[in-house]
Amino acid sequence: MKSFIKSKVVLWSIALLGVAGVSLTTSIKQDFFEMSKQLEIMTSVFRELNIYYVDPLSPGELVHTGIDSMLDALDPYTIYYPEEKMEDVRFISTGEYGGIGITLKENWEGKHVITDIIEDGPAEDAGLKVGDEIVTVKGQTINGESIDAISKYIKGASGTEVELGVRKLGEENTTTITLEREKIKSPDIPYRGMVSDKTGYLILSKFTKTASAEVKKSLTYLTDSLGAENIILDLRGNGGGLLREAVNIVNFFVPKGTQVVEMRGKTEAWNKNYATLRRPLLPEVPLAILIDERSASASEIVSGAIQELDRGVVIGRESFGKGLVQQTKDLAYGSRMKITVAKYYTPSGRCVQRLHYGDRDESGKATEAADSTLKVFYTTNGRPVLEGRGVFPDVEIEPTYANYVLDGLINNDVFFDFAISRDLTIEDPSKYILTNDDWSDFISFVEEEFDGGERGLPYEPISSELLEMLENTLEEDGLLALNQTTLDSLQASILPNIREDIKRNEEAIRKSLEEEIVFQKANTTGLFEYQLPRDPNTLKAIELLESGEHKDILLGKGE
Repeated sequence: MKSFIKSKVVLWSIALLGVAGVSLTTSIKQDFFEMSKQLEIMTSVFRELNIYYVDPLSPGELVHTGIDSMLDALDPYTIYYPEEKMEDVRFISTGEYGGIGITLKENWEGKHVITDIIEDGPAEDAGLKVGDEIVTVKGQTINGESIDAISKYIKGASGTEVELGVRKLGEENTTTITLEREKIKSPDIPYRGMVSDKTGYLILSKFTKTASAEVKKSLTYLTDSLGAENIILDLRGNGGGLLREAVNIVNFFVPKGTQVVEMRGKTEAWNKNYATLRRPLLPEVPLAILIDERSASASEIVSGAIQELDRGVVIGRESFGKGLVQQTKDLAYGSRMKITVAKYYTPSGRCVQRLHYGDRDESGKATEAADSTLKVFYTTNGRPVLEGRGVFPDVEIEPTYANYVLDGLINNDVFFDFAISRDLTIEDPSKYILTNDDWSDFISFVEEEFDGGERGLPYEPISSELLEMLENTLEEDGLLALNQTTLDSLQASILPNIREDIKRNEEAIRKSLEEEIVFQKANTTGLFEYQLPRDPNTLKAIELLESGEHKDILLGKGE
């Protein structure tokens, strides 16, 4: 009897599999038919436009526009790269490019000025300085060209040469120099060092293919050479990169075989689990991770895993919320496409993806799921963590907001222009304080440059827009004449007064000005040495790690 029942079950199972197979085959055929149909329609439209449209068309530009529009309907991470942009693809994974090691900006006069120089790069070796103006590239004027276009002219294969016309800061004449391009790599770790007698610090800027190797070197240097007993890993501003590098970095702190991240895609090929493969480098060293609203993707894999495994305390602000995984695919004629192929899930099973690109509002913006629909997950020690909102820090540090005066001074390059125009010496960036004489000089500089000068005022209060709206509304209602005196009084009360406005915001403006001066005079290393002793995130991390309070937080007893 059992044998008969078992045979019936097998027969029914085969029958059901047969039905499922037919259904699956039909579905696949329908998908291919629909795809073939739409491609044929697109080809027809493209052909008819090229033959009959009244104005000349560029087939390449037309196709690029069509592709970009199609991808715009998906997410911002699915991107098409034509053959001429292969350098961009390589830079994403390696952080390397062929060039001379400068950063340019277009100033208020339309001049293309150097704002940053890579240390020991071709530009620095040739004597170029921050504030110098690039006038020509390969003998051709670049007046009116965009920064992107100029960048393409200057970049090229390492070992080749590029000719620049340079006008040194403060000089009238243009000098022609020829530089040999080199392989330029912006550092994975812009800074590492001790932030107290016991605590070491390193900041990781991106997850390139060398990221984990560089982190390992830095951790070894901090602990073995400098004697660090605690570690702060700063992932603020790090937009991500290679997933495997994120797993490798988590591996430095957790045991071999620990689950770090899971990928789930539409196809079986993208359903993968990533666990640590090696013995940890620092399995017990107290650890803090710093994050902010620009920490995304691989940064969230690292911070999310460290948080959920209760291996370290996460400090800062809520991260970006990018739980999508991309893969680059080769296309025809040397082009490529980066495609979102899966979502990733941290050790507890949560996905940090914040925005839903398949569900847009009336204005076309991707939506966030309602708080009431979000699921709660738990760390190893039972602490609750929420999905769909990025990584929320264990200890939140409130951001400081710049007001309109500070924003205007920054956006109009006032700090930059002052810093490069003054011969200031900085002996110890960590202890640098702007003198009162330099502060007074700065106020006078702003007044001379902007108060009635060519550049106009560097800032405008937001309330001026509101008053303009009020004036227009009063005029439409026929009430302007009755309220003109009051309106004039309000407008007079918000008129910019450079000296008073700067003094009213002295603390914030002094700090930003000091940072710019330190950066221009002591480069990136000097800037970190200035900022870290004043950074509330770093100071909080030092306090928690050195007092042992981080342990209570990881056990759910702390902040």
